[in-house]
Amino acid sequence: MFVFRLCSIAVITAVSAFILKSQKSELVPLCLAAGGVIIFLYSFDYLSESVEFLKNFTDGTGIDNEVIRVIFKVVGIGFIIEITAGSVKELGFEGVADKLILCGKIIIFVVSIPIISSTYRIIVSLVKLA
Repeated sequence: MFVFRLCSIAVITAVSAFILKSQKSELVPLCLAAGGVIIFLYSFDYLSESVEFLKNFTDGTGIDNEVIRVIFKVVGIGFIIEITAGSVKELGFEGVADKLILCGKIIIFVVSIPIISSTYRIIVSLVKLA
């Protein structure tokens, strides 16, 4: 049901923007932005259940919390960059959106360095055991 609600909000936003396009075209970007924010905020309820599961999972398995924190940062950065780039593309500035996506990839790489470091330490410790 959650997916149907999200799709309904998206369709209502698109229809509203289509209607506004012929009446007040200057309000279309605001309508699209408002719809995007509503969709984004609505998904937080669903996300909280997943976060709780991951917290219980990491507590049970002994995975370092720093690794999970970095994974959430990477996913969050990806979502924020994707939403912003999509909005900028809708406004007709594809060059800016492409540069934003490139910068987002660089930021994700830099933020993920602790995971790379952790993976390296695990591999070294396994090689020493062999």
